[in-house]
Amino acid sequence: MRPAKPRTSSPEILPATLPKCPTGIHGLDEITLGGLPRGRTTLVCGGPGCGKTLLGMEFLVRGATEFDQAGVCLSFEETAGELASNVASLGFDLATLIARKKLVIDHVYLERGLIEETGEYDLEALFVRLGHAVDSIGAKRVFLDSVEALFAGLDNESVLRSELRRLFRWLKDRDLTAVVTGERGQTTLTRHGLEEYISDCVILLDHQVTETVLTRRLRVVKYRGSTHGMNEYPFLIESDGISVLPVTSMELKQAARDDRVSTGVPALDTMFGGEGYFRGSSILVSGTSGTGKTSLTAHFVDAACSRGETCVFFSFEESASQIVRNMRSIGIDLGRWIDKGLLHFHTARPTTFGLEMHLVKIHKIIKQFDPSIVVVDPVTGLLHAGTASETRSILLRLIDFLKEKEITALMTTLTGGSVAQEQTEIDISSLVDAWLLLRDIESRGERNRGLYILKARGVAHSNQIREFLLTNQGVELREVYLGEAGMLTGSARVTQEANDLSAALLSRQEIERKQLLLERKRKALDSQIAALQLELETEVQESQQLIAQEELKVMKWERDLGDMAKSRFASKGVQEGDAMTVKARRGRTQHANGVTADRR
Repeated sequence: MRPAKPRTSSPEILPATLPKCPTGIHGLDEITLGGLPRGRTTLVCGGPGCGKTLLGMEFLVRGATEFDQAGVCLSFEETAGELASNVASLGFDLATLIARKKLVIDHVYLERGLIEETGEYDLEALFVRLGHAVDSIGAKRVFLDSVEALFAGLDNESVLRSELRRLFRWLKDRDLTAVVTGERGQTTLTRHGLEEYISDCVILLDHQVTETVLTRRLRVVKYRGSTHGMNEYPFLIESDGISVLPVTSMELKQAARDDRVSTGVPALDTMFGGEGYFRGSSILVSGTSGTGKTSLTAHFVDAACSRGETCVFFSFEESASQIVRNMRSIGIDLGRWIDKGLLHFHTARPTTFGLEMHLVKIHKIIKQFDPSIVVVDPVTGLLHAGTASETRSILLRLIDFLKEKEITALMTTLTGGSVAQEQTEIDISSLVDAWLLLRDIESRGERNRGLYILKARGVAHSNQIREFLLTNQGVELREVYLGEAGMLTGSARVTQEANDLSAALLSRQEIERKQLLLERKRKALDSQIAALQLELETEVQESQQLIAQEELKVMKWERDLGDMAKSRFASKGVQEGDAMTVKARRGRTQHANGVTADRR
């Protein structure tokens, strides 16, 4: 036997990347990394009311309006008029698109009671009908709603699978990007459990109610030939369409700026090295109720508006007029910035709608006003609209969104009595770049405020606790006063300062008294020295006079002695002896005079 020749076949050349068709739906293209598979079929499945039909219609409308791709909708449940009225709430004008040859809606009426399985099940008539609609406008997109209605009368699974494959192959052969909807089964993604295996991409829509708050979620279950986001992503149905909100950006590539922005409080800028926060960073101000979080925030906003920057203030507890009124009590007029269009307040109760709606509205408002400063006061208010983990997820996405736009964000969080001061209920302290902690300092029956910087990434900051005062001129930070009993604030500080001032005054008076006594003693001693000096000079003069008199006496005595010797005609030896005697006496007199002079 000859050995079998190895089979040789030319390898199939695969494209480097899977061609994709952008949906135009906000967030969905980001999750699918470019859109749905072009020229293939995508299954959108889920329970009633989850938004399958709206997603399919928006896929067609966005294709016609944004990508110049005409589309065909083949509906088995709703008429063209019903679809047009339903999607009008999203701002879609189907009539105009139909008139411009950008859209065709064909309603295929199927009565399930009239469908029975007899012989072969053939979709050829459907293909002809769909092909005519596609060719009439040169459509590139197709939407079938829903596939269950098409096969409602079939019980034979093999026939059902075969016809589904025929349908999907027919769409693929014509390079049509198709979206097919399917109803959720009890244990499978679809009622028949077959569509998800044949489709190239499967998107599952779901809605969940948690503590009376409805949240819609989207998950890409399957995507042949492409990577995609694997998580569940909340999405919203709003007045302008569907918005899918990724949990966070796929990679941490936000730019980090080096320039700084003032906190609005000079003393606090000093605590941050004299320059304030990094621009584009996220700052958290936490503390118990009444510690001055909103007041500190108002300073930041006022300073930013003074520089001509646009600010957006999201408040979940107070109205805009209430905040403006309250800030006037500390000398800050936020109303003038509202009038100039630099400050925009957006207030809402957290329970008005779910967390996802809050996030979408924040995104839209930020895109509308393009601010450089955003304030959220307080973020803990969002806990009323969802769980702690959901709130943290929302804030994580919000912080990522603000960092990507290089917006400086200041958020406040309320610390409850049961939570440690250096901890937050929603655990976002690790997400922020700087964290200020406002705390109560209770002593001697008083409640005062203190501030310190818990962390500041990339900034050499002060580690001191400063006394935090709210005055008529705004926030004032003072050096903490340390006494024998420790840190003093409030009236205890005032009392201790008064006592220290009094003690310092007494000390200065005692020093002055001692200096005066010393000066008096010095003057008294100077007087005594002057008197002794005068007495000495007097004695010296008297001694000199006496010495002079004695010298005169000696001289006279010598002269008299010489005269006497001459008158007696004494011998020469006697005269010399007398002369020596006189010299000896004169020497003793001079020696006495020398001793007196030394004493002087």
